[in-house]
Parts: sequence; structure tokens; C-alpha cells
Amino acid sequence: MGLKFQRLLLVLIVQLAAVSGEFFKPFNLSYDGRAMIIDGKRRMLISGGIHYPRATPEMWPDLISKSKEGGVDVIETYVFWNGHEPVRGQYVFEGRYDLVKFVKQVAANGLYFFLRIGPYVCAEWNFGGFPVWLRDVPGIEFRTDNAPFKDEMERFVKKIVDLMREESLFSWQGGPIIMLQIENEYGNMESFYGSKGKDYMIWAAKMAVGLDAGVPWVMCKQVDAPENIIDTCNGYYCDGFKPNSNNKPIIWTEEWDGWARDYKLSSCILVGATEFPIALHKTLRLQLLAFSNVVEVFRIITWYVKYIISVQYFGGTNFGRSAGGPTYITSYDYDAPLDEYGLLRQPKWGHLKDLHAAIKLCEPALVAVSSPKYIKLGSKQEAHIYQDKGQKCSAFLANIDEHNSATVVFQKQAYTLPPWSVSILPDCKNVAYNTAKIGVQTSIKTVGVDSVAYLNEPLPMKLMAPYEVEYISKTWETVKEPIGIWSARNFTYQGILEHLNVTKDQSDYLWYLTRIYVSNEDVKFWEDNQLILVLTIDSMRDLVYIFVNGQFTGSARGKWVTVTQPIDLKEGYNDILLLSQTVGLQNYGAFLEKDGAGFRGQIKLSEFKNGDLVLTESNWTYQVGLKGEYFKIYAINEKGTVEWSELPRDATATRFSWYKTYFDVPGGVDPIAIDLSSMGKGQVWVNGHHIGRYWTLYAPKDGCQTCDYRGAYDSNKCLTNCGEPTQSWYHIPRSWVQASNNLLIIFEETEKNPFEISIKSHYTETICRKVSEDHFPPLHAWSLPETLNGTVVLNHLAPEVYLHCDAGNSISSIKFASYGTPQGSCQNFSRGDCHAPNSYSVLSQACLGRQNCTISVSNDAFGGDPCHGVVKTLSVEMKCSPSPIVTSSLM
Repeated sequence: MGLKFQRLLLVLIVQLAAVSGEFFKPFNLSYDGRAMIIDGKRRMLISGGIHYPRATPEMWPDLISKSKEGGVDVIETYVFWNGHEPVRGQYVFEGRYDLVKFVKQVAANGLYFFLRIGPYVCAEWNFGGFPVWLRDVPGIEFRTDNAPFKDEMERFVKKIVDLMREESLFSWQGGPIIMLQIENEYGNMESFYGSKGKDYMIWAAKMAVGLDAGVPWVMCKQVDAPENIIDTCNGYYCDGFKPNSNNKPIIWTEEWDGWARDYKLSSCILVGATEFPIALHKTLRLQLLAFSNVVEVFRIITWYVKYIISVQYFGGTNFGRSAGGPTYITSYDYDAPLDEYGLLRQPKWGHLKDLHAAIKLCEPALVAVSSPKYIKLGSKQEAHIYQDKGQKCSAFLANIDEHNSATVVFQKQAYTLPPWSVSILPDCKNVAYNTAKIGVQTSIKTVGVDSVAYLNEPLPMKLMAPYEVEYISKTWETVKEPIGIWSARNFTYQGILEHLNVTKDQSDYLWYLTRIYVSNEDVKFWEDNQLILVLTIDSMRDLVYIFVNGQFTGSARGKWVTVTQPIDLKEGYNDILLLSQTVGLQNYGAFLEKDGAGFRGQIKLSEFKNGDLVLTESNWTYQVGLKGEYFKIYAINEKGTVEWSELPRDATATRFSWYKTYFDVPGGVDPIAIDLSSMGKGQVWVNGHHIGRYWTLYAPKDGCQTCDYRGAYDSNKCLTNCGEPTQSWYHIPRSWVQASNNLLIIFEETEKNPFEISIKSHYTETICRKVSEDHFPPLHAWSLPETLNGTVVLNHLAPEVYLHCDAGNSISSIKFASYGTPQGSCQNFSRGDCHAPNSYSVLSQACLGRQNCTISVSNDAFGGDPCHGVVKTLSVEMKCSPSPIVTSSLM
């Protein structure tokens, strides 16, 4: 069945469900101290995060489908207030903000939904999700016992709950929504507000419950949550967490695996030592809607593998100016199992899928008992057993030793456990999964960097397929952005105004202009004493450009840093021009409404004859934004408000330039990326769609080290990409372009020309797999027959090698194939002493020309045993290429 037909079928299902008003049969939902209870049954639910505005609606079905395939039961998302209500009382529920459509598509896939309304979300999103107009409500103070804030918050939360109810999206209506969240990590902030913080928290809980949504509400990191709100855990480890009531289940709403540090890191690839798991990095939001037994299981496993529960399955892109800050990059990839473009990140996605499947096989035993049985198997080895009075039994064998493998005996059978790992035995006999043994393919993309180093490589490796540079265009046009005040829409004020109070965040840019007079005596004083004038700004964020008499003098960046800039002045009148910029508003912390932007303290010029010249209370003329922004010269239907001129190839680059060209996109259905590493700083639009900000900064050269996952995890462990650009490639969604004649507009702030901008399809080009015949049987060999009342059954099969290309691509060539004793790792395989001569022909017949293929790792598959008495391994490296005939629709 082609992807195009599948998606058409999904659309029809969504439409039919919308007409009937039900996606599920209405079901009862409750909880107790052990579990979420759905229709009377305790359930273990694994949830994955997809933030709907960080993708296009055209991408949603594929993202949801891949999440489900990866073992997710529930999709969760925040609700982004500033996206839905950019102007007070004017709501947006369309395009990337069509929340109803997104929820219905999740339901059409048979998945549940966890809606985290907040409305404060953090999420590395601009202003933490708050609309900037909220700052201007008279008397307002955010997230405390403040009547103006509570009124606005309740109005929006009620709007969302009412909308979900009107669309019949709650579980009791036959919809997918099984849980809601009010506030977000307020427990970290409550103490900053004193007694008013506690009062606000109690009010928020009461307000939420009073909306009669009919499903449970949670508060994360809120140890003092009221009885009718489930308090949940966010953190690196939640094994010691207990809710504040025995009547509440243990829920891990966010499992943290690192943190993005401003523009310093973009894709901090984490890799493991030999036979150790690929960990998820940064803030991989992992949601488990669970009960105490499951959290105990994950306590056993997560101490060794940090991505066990479920994942921010897809990070996505901070399109436009939605990135938080200050100074967060446009990519929100976060090294998630689905990359920024929606493709599988292997081996991570597959290893996580297998983990979810193995855990799900244990669900009957997990829900059958109240607590596990603990057995010591060695000095650093242990077993946790879940067994009822019947035949349900699942076990987890753990090796806490960070350095050595261990062979243990469990129920009269020997098991070898790699260092710092857990083996899962769904039937208390056979191993279905070990956290340190990866049995899925490695994928290498045409664009970007992915990690491997899980076979024989203890060191991080960067894998990026080589490619020929494809410059996006040979012909460009340009127009100069005026430096300074460019229209009559300016005003003059005595004193320095706070940046956001002027711009209302309608633009990153705010011009400040003042004029001073320099006397002949001052000039002579400087010359006689050989003095250098210095402009000082006491405090500034995020970026300032300084111009004197129309000439660029210098710049500074940082968060509330002091700026000292030497300048030259002439006798007579001199213009001091400051361009203040925001690069994403603060998204975390107390008192967000007071953080602001621009300048604080005094602005002064030193070394005048009569002392410092303080400019703070001078008359300043203010101009919001850029002329090109105001006239929307990036729009497809731009009315010719500016005159573009041809940009010569040898032109000298100038600051503050707009560039324009038209381009064709690579054929096929693969996602597209544009390489802006040749540019400096600015913003980019394609066919009027705002791709986002770009800023070619480099990560610090130090901090990276040899990676070893054994031992407890923290966010500074296994950093890579030191000294590399924080982001070079930027996602252009396929649905935003046509085959040819696409409009590209660049606003460049530095002295860079656009001739070296390139474009590339983003797809999996190289796939590798290495599996031995003593590996575990594939997960699909296990089953849970309903007739056996929850007892798992293993149908013994040989291990398998499953290989797949992305949709619209097929296996075009085999670079390496050997069944025997091959050596090395992906892109570095070599034959060993033992090799089945027909290895290539077996793989060729099974795989060439197909999107995917499966090969049994067994002597039978290769016509006999090539070397008796030796454990054989199948190592494969293949190339994927776009298929000649494509049936998929644009993404």
C-alpha cells in the first residue's frame, strides 16, 4: 500500500470520526495508588512528545505514525498560548496551531493524548509560551496570587478545555484525551513568591478541577499539590520519587537527558562505548503514565539507560521567532528518535522501539503484583521479579558493575550481563532485550551528523555522507536596509526605554538614536592627552550594534553584560546609533515579566574635558524594526515597494543587506535543508514562510572527551561537536515549496554574500547492521495470546537483520556483506577469516530495489555453515537512493 493511499485513508478515517464524534468508545478513566485505570484495567502507558507548532500539519500524520510504530501509547504536547492568542482576544487555531486537528490525527491512529495546558510551558519556547501583551496588563505579576494574571490565565485555560469539550475530544466523549496538566514545574519557582506562591498554586489547582474536564489533572514538580491533583516527577532520575499521597500513581512526566546551552550546542551527539547503549541527549521529554511497579522497573533500567520510559519523540524546528532564550538556536532537534525533519534516527529509534516492545511484553506481570521480589545475584548484580500466583512472570536482571561483564545464575540458568546493563526476561526464562546490546541498523544521513560507535568503536564518531556542493543559485538580487531611522513612524523620548515596552516583540530590532555636540576644546583635550573615547552601557542583552555617524563601530552580545566600546567623534554634531536586538525571550525563571530586554543602567561617554557625558536622559529617537520587515519584502506577493538590483559575483559584502533569489528543489519527497554556514547572522524566508533566525557561532573548543556511558548520567557527559558551528543546516518543509521557482529571501546583518548557500535533500543514504547468530530472537517472535490470560510465548526464531530506507527511497547498492567473522564497524567493515561466499548474492536477492528487507542470521539462510564451531556474524553496509517512482505525498 503506497504512502499516498495510506495518508488518504487516514484523512478519511479522521473525517468519518469527526462526523460520528467518536474515535474510541467512551471509556471511564480513573487512578489509584498503583495505576492509571482505563475501563477498569490498570495500564502501563508510554508517552512520546510532539510539539505541534514545531512541525507543519503535513508532517503530523507521519510523525504520529512513526511514534506509534516505536511503541508509544500516548502523544503529549504543551499548549502554546502566544501562538494561539498573539493579540488579546484574537485566537489562532489554524495552520501549525490547529490543535484540534492535531489531537484528532492522534486519535485516528488509536493513540491517547496528554494535553499539558500550562499555560506556562517553558519548552525552550519564546517567553515560555506567554504572549508578550500579557506584560502590559495593568498591575500584572506572572505566576503568583495576582488577580490580573489569574483572570487572564483562567480565561485561556477555560478556552482550551471548552474547545476540547466542544470537539468531543475527552475520553468520556469518545476522544483521546486522558490527562491534562495545569502549570509547569512551579515547585521550582513557588518559594520566590513567598506565601503568594502557595496561594496561587492552590488556586490554579482548584480552577483547573473546577472546569469539569472529566479527566485527571497533574502538576509536575509540585510536591505540595492538593489531593485532587497528581503530583509528578521531572528529572534525570525519578527512582526515589513518591507522590504526596498513597492514592496517587507514580508518574514520570519528564525524564531529563541533558540541556541546551544557549547557542553553544546544537546537536550534541551522545555515543556509547563497546556494547553500550546510545543515550538520548539534552532535554528528551519522556512521559510515562504509569503505576508504582512500572516506575520500579524503570528505576532498575534507567540507572543504566537514560531513555527508557518514552521520549520527546520529535523535537522539530523553532520556525520564525519562536525559539526561546536568550539565544537559542532554530533547530529543536534535541537528538530525538525522530530527527528535526521527521526521519528515524537510527540506531536510537530502533533500540528504543525494541525496549518499549520488551517492556510491553512484561505488562501482564507488572500489573498483576503490587511489588517486585528482589534477589541478589552477585556483589553488583541483582534481579527484580514480578510474578503472580499463576503463570505470569517477568524478570529484570541488572549488572551495576561499570567495568566488567558478569555471568549470573537465575532460576538455574546462566545469563551473561554486559557492564552497566539490564536484561529483560518477559517470561522469566528467555532474554528479549539487553540495554547494552543494540540489534538495529545504523543510519547515516546526507545532511547533518549522527552517532554510531556502538559496535567496536569506544570513541565518538561523526558520520555524515559525503556530498557534492549544490549551490542554491548563481544569480542574486540585493537591496540595502537603511541604517537607523527609516520612516516617519518613529518617536522621540527623553530617556532610555525598555526594549519590549517599545517593540511589543513585533520585531527583534529596535533603533536608538541620539545626537551630541563635541566642542573644539574637547577635541584638543583628547589630542593633547592621547585619549580614546569609550561608550559604556551598564547592562545589555542579547545583542547590540553600535554606529557613530553612520559608520559601524562595534558590537557586543550576552545576557545583561556591560558594554565598553572605543569610538571616534568629530568636532560638531555626532550621531550615536544603537541597534538593540532580542534573540529569543527568556523562557524559564521567576518574574519573567520583569526580565525585559535592551539596556539597563547608564549609557555614557567617557574622557570628555568636563567629565563623563551621560546619555541616559538625553533625547532618543526610537524606530521599531526594519524597513524590509515593515514592507514584507519577503512575501510572495510583495508589491514592489523596494527596488532590487543585481548582485555582482565579486561585490563587496556590506552590513544589513537583503538578498533575493529563486531556486528549484531537489526531486523526490525527502525533506530539504539549506546550508547557511557561509553566512553570518540574520533571518531567512522561503515563499513567504519564516524559516527562522540563523547565527553562525561556534561551540567552545574544550569540554568534549572520550565518551563512556557507564555510570550515572549528567548533562555534561559525552559532549561532542566542540569547536563546530552550533547550527549550519536549516529545515525547509516540503509543503512550503514547489518543484521550481521558489522565492528565497535572506536578511544578513554582517558582511557576507549569499553565493555559497547550498541546498540538499535530507535522507538516509547509508545503512549498516551487525548481528551475531547468538543475538536474541526478534521481538516479533514473542506474543501475548489472549487465550493464555497474559502469559507471554516465545516462538523461537533465529536473529534477524532488518534493513530499511526512508519512504520514497530504496536500497540501490550493497557496499559490504559478509556472513562469518567480519571485523570493524559501519563504513569500516572488513572480511574476517571466515566468510560465506554467497553473502553478497543472498543480500542482493533479498534487498536490492526494495525499501526494506529482512535476512535471517543463520546457516540455513546462507546455504550452510561456513566455519564450524565459531559464532557467526552478519555485517552489512548498503546505500539508499531515491526511488524512480514515488508514491508519497509531500511532507
